[in-house]
Amino acid sequence: MTRALEAESHDTATTQTAPSRSDEAEGSALDEIFTFQELARLDEALTMSSRETGLRFTLYIGDLGRHTRVRAEELHARSGGNPSDSVLIAVSPGQRVVEVVTGAGAARRLPDRACALAVLSMTTSFAAGDLVGGIVNGLRQLSDQAGHPSALRRTH
Repeated sequence: MTRALEAESHDTATTQTAPSRSDEAEGSALDEIFTFQELARLDEALTMSSRETGLRFTLYIGDLGRHTRVRAEELHARSGGNPSDSVLIAVSPGQRVVEVVTGAGAARRLPDRACALAVLSMTTSFAAGDLVGGIVNGLRQLSDQAGHPSALRRTH
């Protein structure tokens, strides 16, 4: 996703090397779906959610296949870092599916009910045609519910 956020292309691919560059194939699809401002807004929301909570939030937008929950759990497991303290939001607009996968540590701070409310908020925005706004608001709700990590809390 980093390539899609570049303001200027510094691509040095030639006609011989371009077909083998998988990041360009993925990035070009994102460039057509989201504007630079939308990608920046999503990136900022993910960064702020992670920073405020100490949990690592990741986002997947695309087809999840036939078994959406299984695929979302696979993506969560492969998302890097410590999956226990990670949260994956997987959105498949074409399938009209949203999956929220939390690791064991994150689940203690984000119960199923909180995740379900965030998904409800997101799908309401999606129905109104606001994919990016729905994701941003869902991230805010999840961040508010998770709160700050206990290590960063100040005692007065």
